[in-house]
Amino acid sequence: MDFKEMSIDQLVEQRNALVAKIDEEGADLDQIESEVKAINAEIDQRKADEARKAELRAAVANGEGEVIKTIEVKENKMENIEVRNTPEYIEAYANYIKTGKDEECRALLSENAVSGTVPVPEFVYDIVKTAWGREGIMSRVRKSYLRGNLKVGFEISGSDATVHTEGSGGVSEENLVLGTVTLIPASIKKWVSVSDEALDLSGENFLRYIYDELAYRIAKAAADTLISKIIACTAGSAATCVGVPVYTATAAALDVVAQAMGKLSDDAANPVVIMNKATWAAFKAVQAQGNYGYDPFEGLPVLFNNSITALSAATSGVTWAIVGDLDQGALANFPNGDDITFKFDDMTLATSDMVKIIGREFVGIEPVAPNAFVKIVH
Repeated sequence: MDFKEMSIDQLVEQRNALVAKIDEEGADLDQIESEVKAINAEIDQRKADEARKAELRAAVANGEGEVIKTIEVKENKMENIEVRNTPEYIEAYANYIKTGKDEECRALLSENAVSGTVPVPEFVYDIVKTAWGREGIMSRVRKSYLRGNLKVGFEISGSDATVHTEGSGGVSEENLVLGTVTLIPASIKKWVSVSDEALDLSGENFLRYIYDELAYRIAKAAADTLISKIIACTAGSAATCVGVPVYTATAAALDVVAQAMGKLSDDAANPVVIMNKATWAAFKAVQAQGNYGYDPFEGLPVLFNNSITALSAATSGVTWAIVGDLDQGALANFPNGDDITFKFDDMTLATSDMVKIIGREFVGIEPVAPNAFVKIVH
């Protein structure tokens, strides 16, 4: 047993048992000495901690109550971090996903976890983070975690600063016009039907199976949502919508991306190209015709999103590629955090021995900076 998991009485009992082994034939004295020293160190540390807590309690009595509050929350937090990675908690969390009942999870957590969101095991959190990272578009979008609807201001128009020398007269007041984009969270849902056999998987295997499938699909849906909103923006900024300029091209040519980049704002410092894979193939064909002497993408990363119409299928006015800076020009706000919540339905498809699991992510996504993107349209 790990000494840290033992009470002081158990530690003393263990130490006495080790001491009793000293005179036994063949006793490993080095091992006994090492364990006794470890137990003594643990007991001394416990006593030091208790002394420190006594000092802090005395500080509370003198009006410094925040000290104890901070220490206690930190200790409980550490306890829950350790608990949520144990096999028992992982199994309990899997049962929570399967049934929607969290009592088993809460029973394993500290007293401060009897309410609020049930913490996810760390490997589950990593799966979700990896899903957002795997999705090329969403991995580059700025993220925030603010409650409610988030309002982001932007400049529609304004005058530049002027160089003023002493005695040269007054400085003209700026004529500044501002707009506001509101990020209203909405649920992105994805449901999957699994067999009873999948439902019988052990805790960690079941969670990996479900989260791997649903997390990436939700991140992909978030990317598609952002693309559709960029396409819906008008060329000029309005009071509640940033402007997305347009460059018209009816064929893949070596200068198309460069021409679109020329319409970006100075703030769009790290632009990428977003297009359908079929469109990318058309550009590569043009590049091949020129013996690969020129990069049609100007060295920019190319991100694929097949919700954008392919060039070959585009008609007049239809967007078939986007050039822009996702970090500067877009924002995703997760008011409830970026964890995925689940609903479990074992009745609808019961006759087929299937179980429906619905994953949900609550997020608001919007383009938030004027001229951070340029639409290439047919």
